[in-house]
Amino acid sequence: MKKFLFTSLGLISILLASAQAPDTTLSSDKNIRNKVLSDIQDNLDKKTKTIDATLSKLDQKVDSLDQQIALSRDAKDKVDKLILRVQALEKKQQTIEENELYVYQANYQSAIINLVSMDKEIKPLVLFNAAKNFFATLGETGDPMKYPGYQEWYKKFYDFIEKQKDQEPALNVLHDMLQTTSNLATGAALTGPIAQAFFIGINDFIQNIGAKRKELKEQSQKMFLLTAKLSQFNYDKDLVQQQWEIVTKELEKLQIHYDTILNQNLALLRVPREEYIHRFAKETDAEQRYEFLTEIRKKAAVLVAERREADLKSWKQPIYFELMDVQSLKTRFGELTFDIRGIISKYNELVFKYKSDPEIGLKVQSLEVKLDALSDTFDSAFDPIEYINSATRMYLVN
Repeated sequence: MKKFLFTSLGLISILLASAQAPDTTLSSDKNIRNKVLSDIQDNLDKKTKTIDATLSKLDQKVDSLDQQIALSRDAKDKVDKLILRVQALEKKQQTIEENELYVYQANYQSAIINLVSMDKEIKPLVLFNAAKNFFATLGETGDPMKYPGYQEWYKKFYDFIEKQKDQEPALNVLHDMLQTTSNLATGAALTGPIAQAFFIGINDFIQNIGAKRKELKEQSQKMFLLTAKLSQFNYDKDLVQQQWEIVTKELEKLQIHYDTILNQNLALLRVPREEYIHRFAKETDAEQRYEFLTEIRKKAAVLVAERREADLKSWKQPIYFELMDVQSLKTRFGELTFDIRGIISKYNELVFKYKSDPEIGLKVQSLEVKLDALSDTFDSAFDPIEYINSATRMYLVN
């Protein structure tokens, strides 16, 4: 079984999403987590100093005995000193194993604290509330009915389709397609086959407008151009939207997997799910949340010690799997936040492409404001690269 040890950087610097020193004030969930992880590190440091001192004394003792054995001419004296040397080496091995226990305890404690704290990271409610606002505006930007004069013109155009559909097969097809999509007036997207049929219908409509209805013809030509622009905008938007929907589904899967791993570890620690929800997930008092995390980190240390005592040969294996589960969750979540950052960049490209357009630019500029708010909310909550790096550096494998 592979052994897990902490890097020289210390437990806090490798487990937190931020590389900064932990803030000991309990003003946020992140600071509460930092404080508990700092407690774990301090406790490990104290034990490590004691272990190092003991090992140093034992090494000195073994060296001294080696010299005495080499110089001794008395057989009985050599045997006595050899026995003392064996005892010192056994004590040294026990001390090394004790240190290994401390390291595994601290690793598992840190994994548990990170696991419990991830709930509020996987559910970035502020981000998705902002996203709803953005996506509402995004939908309006691609909806021709939200543009001045379009609804009035569309009624005339639709009346033309109703009257001519029996004479023009293309218009009859368009009429059926509009009926299938519940009519464009309800906000059906102008993309794909319906867009092509729509363009043919507008072209026929313009050609059938009499010379005396110059104003309607000019209006129809403007609406034709607007429709074409929005069709292309919706096509570009949908390409990005598909990526967003994939990430959203992955987040939902991750949430399910996270709940499974969390419940599994809570059960191992004999912490009822209801207690976790009451004392941490829904607890508003920072001191109470800190107290709960402190209690479960101590239970995590006890669990590791009990497993070692129960099975000296393979006690590390189940802990190894628990450590890997948490690291995998953190890594995957970091990757998803990185994907979200990339999708936001794609939306920025979409906005930049259309914000100066004479037909739809003003709407897109309004969309840009909402996108900036979404981007700022995301950036203030997540640093995907640092999050991924911190996850991959959680444990050092020897």
